[in-house]
Amino acid sequence: MEFNLSPSYVMHIDINSCFATIEQQANPFLRGKPVVVAAFATDRGCILASSIESKRLGIKTGMRVFEGKKIYPKLVVLPPDPWKYRNVHLKLRRLISEYTDDFVPKSIDEFSLNLKDYSILKQCLLESVAKEIKRRIKKEIGEWITVSIGIAPNRYLAKVAAGLQKPDGLVEINKGNFLNVYSKMKLIDLTGIKNRNAARLNSVGIYSVLDFYNAPIWKVKAAFHSITGLYWHMRLTGFEIDNVEFGRRSYGNSVSLGANISKTEDLSPILARLIEKMCTRLRGAGYKAKGIHLALIYKNGSWWHKGRLLSQSHFDSRDFYMVAMRLLIEANHDSPVLNIAVSCFGLTKERPLQLGIFEDMERKYSLVSAVDTVNTRWGGFTVGSARSFGGDGIVLDRIAFGGVKELEEFTRV
Repeated sequence: MEFNLSPSYVMHIDINSCFATIEQQANPFLRGKPVVVAAFATDRGCILASSIESKRLGIKTGMRVFEGKKIYPKLVVLPPDPWKYRNVHLKLRRLISEYTDDFVPKSIDEFSLNLKDYSILKQCLLESVAKEIKRRIKKEIGEWITVSIGIAPNRYLAKVAAGLQKPDGLVEINKGNFLNVYSKMKLIDLTGIKNRNAARLNSVGIYSVLDFYNAPIWKVKAAFHSITGLYWHMRLTGFEIDNVEFGRRSYGNSVSLGANISKTEDLSPILARLIEKMCTRLRGAGYKAKGIHLALIYKNGSWWHKGRLLSQSHFDSRDFYMVAMRLLIEANHDSPVLNIAVSCFGLTKERPLQLGIFEDMERKYSLVSAVDTVNTRWGGFTVGSARSFGGDGIVLDRIAFGGVKELEEFTRV
């Protein structure tokens, strides 16, 4: 299959070193300095974002704080400030919407735009549009914020292009230059191809991106032992295969516990907090759920989990808490808990407000809707159950690096 001969209409925008850069934008005294944002500022905290200056020193996302400080002792370590990051995301979202309404937030710092058939392209080239977006971001969102932009015939190659020149890059992969671009790349430079997938490709004689592109479909399918090989072939030839959105099957939240907590009464407020957060997202997306699952990982390496199907779909955190609390009591806490995770499943979009024998469902729905409205306006957990307040120092506000649905909900949590 030859490379797609259609013009490039897909643009991928990626904020460089997102969290750290936004912190530098907010505080000019941090600009030019090695900065990281970590889940916790302690030495064992995991680095979530590393500034451009930190990356140049070799400090990477996923390292522990103490590892970063070994490289640069004066490293500035900051806790996450989700409000700042969401604010920049929403500003960029509004800016992008002036060019097209056919765009998808892939994560808090990435957007995929389809500009085909939009009037802006009748006036200038897509590269000119990308340069204009870059200028407007600096002028309207923040002069310290840079983005890397990729342009290509499909979403995948646009994302690959955005990662080729960081920071502040602008790269196009098209029918005229794709062979040159591929010739300079290693297999693991491709998004989604890491050591294990590279080994699979090596096993059938594919050692470079050019080999990957030129390989017949049967060989690529043999490497992956599935139809996935065809999808990879289509991505590399510039055809769209990643514009399918899959339905969500569950909602959940989890938290790692630093302290040694093993008693049910001490775990209860943490569980309640997680369930309230989960249910806010569930309702915000217009779902109810008919099942709940609780999982515990202990510090001695053991784990426990159990799910329960409910008699009807629910939307109120109080209903889920009662069932989850019974599950928590069933668990055997021989060791302090390292991680607690709760999720709901059996999602439905219907609004089941049939009259109940023992409760007024309409009144119940109005109550939780009012609570959601207050929390959306003034911040999560402004109003919540008293039983969850003991978990406020453990279940913190965090940015979810999820798909599209997560980003539709995150302003509500």
